[in-house]
Amino acid sequence: MTTEKNYNRRTEKDYNFFRTVFYMFFLLTVVYPITKLMYNVKIEGRENVPKSSQVIYAGNHVSYIDPPLISLAAWKNIAYMAKQELFHDDDKLLRFLVHILGAFAVNREKPEIATFKTVKSIFNTSWALGIFPQGKIVKEPVISSVHKGFILFAKKFQADIVPVGICGFDGYAKKLFEKHITVKIGKPIPYTLDENEIIREWARQICEFTGFENRIEDCLREEALV
Repeated sequence: MTTEKNYNRRTEKDYNFFRTVFYMFFLLTVVYPITKLMYNVKIEGRENVPKSSQVIYAGNHVSYIDPPLISLAAWKNIAYMAKQELFHDDDKLLRFLVHILGAFAVNREKPEIATFKTVKSIFNTSWALGIFPQGKIVKEPVISSVHKGFILFAKKFQADIVPVGICGFDGYAKKLFEKHITVKIGKPIPYTLDENEIIREWARQICEFTGFENRIEDCLREEALV
């Protein structure tokens, strides 16, 4: 069995009571102190967090600390879709955290049936789903293209999309209060909207939060010509 197969299929049992409690304990005792002391993190828009857990949190992707920042901001157990390489990274601590905190591997070029089964399992629990539509860390302050997988999941499982903007990241902190990050939670985007309208609204809110340049229309025009 390959590493990919080991980690792209999760079941309801993987999101059990003990992992749920550990996740929140980790947010409270590790993520909150570190992000507050190192990044002076501020959270806006928490009133937009849906009561239901059957939602998709979709943020812009600027660093490896984006997942814990989004989970802290929403104060929710969120299982993140992660690239396969993280599950056999040279950094043992990173591998451990990715696994123990409920992430699952995905082939970004070709999502498999196991991925859909895992998302279904997640939505059968109290956990939400986390996805970064850009598919990778993007350092340029531009939203120009996205992978449409998050829309497929939204429509398949009737899950609204909550845009989350990571604002102000300009590098990893090396000393106390060196950096300043604000996490902004947007208004949920209904899964019932047209596919391109979902993309436009996600990009609009993220760019409004972050000040990034919005080039999503160029991407949509290029796709229409293919």
